[in-house]
Amino acid sequence: MSDLQEHKLSGVALPSDPIWMLEEICERFVEHAEVLRTDNLALLRNEAGLASIRADGGKLLIELTSPSRSALEMSRTDLAEHLYYFAGEEPFALEWSEPASPVSLPNLHHVTVVGAEDISPRMRRVRFRCADVTPFVEREMHVQLLVPPEGRPPTWPSYREDGGVKWPQGDDALLVRAYTIRNVDTARGELWIDFLQHPAPGVATPGADFARDARPSRQVALLGPGSGKLPEANSIFLGGDEFALPAIARIIKEVPANTRVQAIIEVWDGREEQQLRSSAALDIRWLHRKTYSDDSDGRLGREIITALGSLEDQTYVWVACEKQDVRAIRSFLKSRDHSRKAMYVAWYWEREAAVAETR
Repeated sequence: MSDLQEHKLSGVALPSDPIWMLEEICERFVEHAEVLRTDNLALLRNEAGLASIRADGGKLLIELTSPSRSALEMSRTDLAEHLYYFAGEEPFALEWSEPASPVSLPNLHHVTVVGAEDISPRMRRVRFRCADVTPFVEREMHVQLLVPPEGRPPTWPSYREDGGVKWPQGDDALLVRAYTIRNVDTARGELWIDFLQHPAPGVATPGADFARDARPSRQVALLGPGSGKLPEANSIFLGGDEFALPAIARIIKEVPANTRVQAIIEVWDGREEQQLRSSAALDIRWLHRKTYSDDSDGRLGREIITALGSLEDQTYVWVACEKQDVRAIRSFLKSRDHSRKAMYVAWYWEREAAVAETR
């Protein structure tokens, strides 16, 4: 513990509603850290160290402790970005005992588009070449794709003094979207990302648009990887919809041969099913949303909960889907006292927000 004490940082956040923000922190970080909540205090512990966040009047008092300076900076940036995201348009301020240096982000990787293809009517794969794919092997699966505007030299992000990311603005603004690394080809030095093509009236889909128009030699960047570790267990349950399918496919491909994998995957129709190859023992059930009735919101969540009821206690549960479905699944697992260390249950999208955008 003495090494941890050598790398500490304190901060003060001023949100409009500290208790609400503390609750949001706990809900979001529960998939990336061990979270302990007692009254107005939250403790978050993972490989990056320990974050203590306490609501005190109109403030959030933050104490970070990490095993290295680099881990401390990564922890600060991760927390700062989430706090600003939670604040949205509400007034918010964040200050640290030691300001961050305005340097380039250490986990920024420059990549080049080498090709793209449709692997189903609604899923398009883009292949990127990277000088060093080592950071993406056997680690977290999630990255942020950074796409600069065409016709301009790219301006990449750096740190702000408050630890958040200083994103380019105006004509230099980047398209920033989170995705899963579908596959790492170490021989070719390539990374694959699958993009869901999901056109809907009145809904902007800039990530899907990039994938549709991607051409060889296009220069972009990846920030990460971070979060979304590959589960390790003899028995794994996977559940999700199209947004989670790239991660589910990556897990199925990577698990060892002695693993038993059961999966429930929701897609639009049979044409969206993918051949998921693995050395593990697979039991995959596909749900086709096209066959649902109009009042079938939450169907995937209910099917997953039913399947979870018959699983062995030691099964690792990995689920990613709509926010309300995820909350119901978490509640069910909690009622069964399923170990927090044997689950990853995260929401990738929100039904209410999607409906609101189409109005």
